[in-house]
Amino acid sequence: MLPRILFCFFLAFSVTGHAQITCTSTDSSLFISNMKELNQVEGQNLGDSLVWVGKSFLDIPYVEKTLEVGDTETLVVNLRGLDCTTFVENVLAFGLMLKKGQSDFPDFAKNLETIRYRNGVLDGYPSRLHYFTDWIRNNEQKGLVRDITSELGGREHKKAINFMGTHRDLYPFLEQDKNYDAILKAEAELAKESLCILAQDEIQSNEHLIQSGDIIALATSIKGLDVTHTGIAIREADGRIHLLHASISGSVQITKEPLVDYLKKIKSNIGIIVARPTLLSP
Repeated sequence: MLPRILFCFFLAFSVTGHAQITCTSTDSSLFISNMKELNQVEGQNLGDSLVWVGKSFLDIPYVEKTLEVGDTETLVVNLRGLDCTTFVENVLAFGLMLKKGQSDFPDFAKNLETIRYRNGVLDGYPSRLHYFTDWIRNNEQKGLVRDITSELGGREHKKAINFMGTHRDLYPFLEQDKNYDAILKAEAELAKESLCILAQDEIQSNEHLIQSGDIIALATSIKGLDVTHTGIAIREADGRIHLLHASISGSVQITKEPLVDYLKKIKSNIGIIVARPTLLSP
């Protein structure tokens, strides 16, 4: 049986005052354990530090919809099970702990809020950065990442990003008209933006420009969607870039084959979007 859910209230140091945090006693224990291990990362560059943090999650089970908890949006801290996005978010949150010399759980929770929500503030379900290209843009504005796809040879694409708005029945929180209308408004803003994608057949020739610790987002041909999966680049002993990710096949793992070959097995994949962490958070 999973530990009972604890509704914890921590000062989040944001304009919202206090953020409601949903976690378990196991998550609190895992946080303490992870913080002890972070002491070993000193002296590494940012990319290698993030890979080290990411590898500390190896074999943690993949769990979908980890943030869809309760009837209202809360700051979910779940270190027991990760989906592809929460894996990346947790790695960056611990990375910020290292960067800022932090050690307390409320600081970790605030880092997650900063990363996960538009302009760093939890203000209901629509404030969550649901589309990963929106996640990249907003976190670039915060100074946390830099979209380097164009520097790798990526090209602009125009595509309507409206999957949530056109599949309302798949998202329980969208039963509320207020949430649904806000998502439609966010999608209208996304329609003004173009996507920069490094085409699948051009990845290998530019692979040498990708660094360990870079965030890799898998662009898709699926109508209404921008990205279907994400993870962290890691250069393995074979000299090739592989993907460290929360795999839908079971757990956090490193792809056995290089990223280029892994992508060939995904029918809907059309290329990648690459964001380099900078963690220059204000």
